[in-house]
Amino acid sequence: MNNHNNFAQNQKSPSGGKGEYLANSKGYYGEFGGAFIPEMLQPNVDALKACYLEIINSYEFKQEFIQLLKDYVGRPSPLYFAKRLSEKYKAKIYLKREDLNHTGSHKVNNTIGQILLAKKMGKKRIIAETGAGMHGVATATVCALMDMECIVYMGALDVKRQEPNVKRMEMLGAKVVPALSGNQTLKDATNEALRDWINNPEDTYYLIGSVVGPHPYPDIVARFQSIISEEIGWQLDEHIGRTAPDYIIACVGGGSNAAGAFYHYLDDKKVQLIGVEASGLGVNSGETAATIATGETGFIHGSKTLLMHDYDGQIIEPYSISAGLDYPGIGPMHANLHATGRAKYIDSTDQQALDAAFLLTKIEGIIPALESAHALHALNVLEFKPNDVVVVNISGRGDKDMDTYISKM
Repeated sequence: MNNHNNFAQNQKSPSGGKGEYLANSKGYYGEFGGAFIPEMLQPNVDALKACYLEIINSYEFKQEFIQLLKDYVGRPSPLYFAKRLSEKYKAKIYLKREDLNHTGSHKVNNTIGQILLAKKMGKKRIIAETGAGMHGVATATVCALMDMECIVYMGALDVKRQEPNVKRMEMLGAKVVPALSGNQTLKDATNEALRDWINNPEDTYYLIGSVVGPHPYPDIVARFQSIISEEIGWQLDEHIGRTAPDYIIACVGGGSNAAGAFYHYLDDKKVQLIGVEASGLGVNSGETAATIATGETGFIHGSKTLLMHDYDGQIIEPYSISAGLDYPGIGPMHANLHATGRAKYIDSTDQQALDAAFLLTKIEGIIPALESAHALHALNVLEFKPNDVVVVNISGRGDKDMDTYISKM
């Protein structure tokens, strides 16, 4: 897998930077991050924090992780030069094909890593939260692989609109538990998972799916997803003789696929990092999930970050046509990248994402996940020069969203 052995050194970017945009020893990205958790959860988090770096940097762990990514997940995922898309937007556009991974998205990169971490910690029971269902499927998949009990919390609304993924999880042996509170989506599923973890500290590992939650989770997930940017570097070198693109574009809900795509380029200021949020019916419509565009500093799920809340500090329920992007917060890494200006965050409405998805399908024969379609909309917003090299992370495939696509055709 070419440069997979660089995994242990992924605290540094290809440009040799110092990692100024990564988490410090206390889990802060600038002013964001940390671990703001109930006292009952402190032992769980402390135990994970005490051992995760030693485990994932060990030779034995790295070898098993790399081998599973290669032989089980099917990595490296291709970096595809999209000729017709490039002609339309007058730039050199490459698609990072995370949709071709086993289970259909980038989520499995992280679940492979965390299931190995859980095993090394002696855990027997895995819990997870999921929105669109792709993290749930990826978690159920690795639990089946490793013969571990799996409970997936999923908002009741998401259970209805992502039924194929629910059935996949159940087929894989997972128990899917609907979250009935709030607006019955990702936030509420996360709340239920955290309650479970508090009640079952000894044998349970909480396998978080995005760069959210208390430290060390944002750091753990970003490290496992950094394989995306690691591959982009050597794949671009094979394509065009250089390791750095001019732009990297990825959708952002919690932000794990974007964190992975940005990771090795964080210190290379020549690379423009573009995150695309879901603005639903419009940023100012009241039906949106565009946290950076509308949110303020606050605390959610154990982390200080940006989130959507009202005057009284109550979380505003998010909305997006995409079940994977309707989270009212953002990972602390992204909050800091926005605050420092290192990354630029734009937004896409439901309709703009749908239009981008149908375009990619018609001119490249690739049906993207609705989440990834939001990233594709950025091609309509940004202005490129003919020699600009643009990488768009196609974080998932559109099988799970076919009912929505069919209803909009």
